[in-house]
Amino acid sequence: MNILIVEDERFARQSLIKLLKNIDVEINILAALESVEESVAWLSKHQADLIFLDIHLADDVSFKIFESVEVKTPIIFTTAYDQYALQAFKVNSVDYILKPIEEEELRAALDKFNHNYIAANLDYTRLATTLEEVKQRLYQERFLVSRRDKIMSITVDQIAYFEGEDRYVYLIKKDGSKFILDYKLSDLEKLLNPKSFFRLNRSFISHFDSIDKIIALSKSRLKVELTPKARRDIFVSAANNRGFKLWLNQ
Repeated sequence: MNILIVEDERFARQSLIKLLKNIDVEINILAALESVEESVAWLSKHQADLIFLDIHLADDVSFKIFESVEVKTPIIFTTAYDQYALQAFKVNSVDYILKPIEEEELRAALDKFNHNYIAANLDYTRLATTLEEVKQRLYQERFLVSRRDKIMSITVDQIAYFEGEDRYVYLIKKDGSKFILDYKLSDLEKLLNPKSFFRLNRSFISHFDSIDKIIALSKSRLKVELTPKARRDIFVSAANNRGFKLWLNQ
């Protein structure tokens, strides 16, 4: 079987290749790509028997591939979406594997492809539309916070950024008021609409409207100033640099 892997996380990519080889040493990995741009170029000239496709790639969501090139190859999506969003995959008869990928699930997906794949049932454009509709319903619209004996509901358009410090996570409103949240930053990443919020580093998730200044410290390192002003300096790492610029430019 000739397989194309499209996955922008190096560890996830290497792990998937290792698992596939454990299942069948004769599996041939044609290419391992990281971006929409690379995938469009490759698929314009080559053909695989099966594609493993991550949804969030280095330069955009993988569904953008289908806008530039016709893909008739069956796809097994790898995704971190929760069970509700995954209903979109079931509707469109496309298989998926929830990250982190385990060998048993991977083997089952390959078996399903080998025995039940029907090309006529796959419509990736429809899948992209359905998944986007489901995603919009999943993003959290407000957060419940408390101060002394008062309980308040804060809508996401009132939020400037989230800050993690020590064992606590704080919600900072655009008016500068601050509240403790019972969430981890990693949990908030899944709940917030990525069009509006971005994880700057290990300690900050910012709303687009709160980005005040961006200072280039070097070719690959940025300093970000937020509104209202954060109590400490915020740096975007080299690893996050490209994704941050793409987010700003969407």
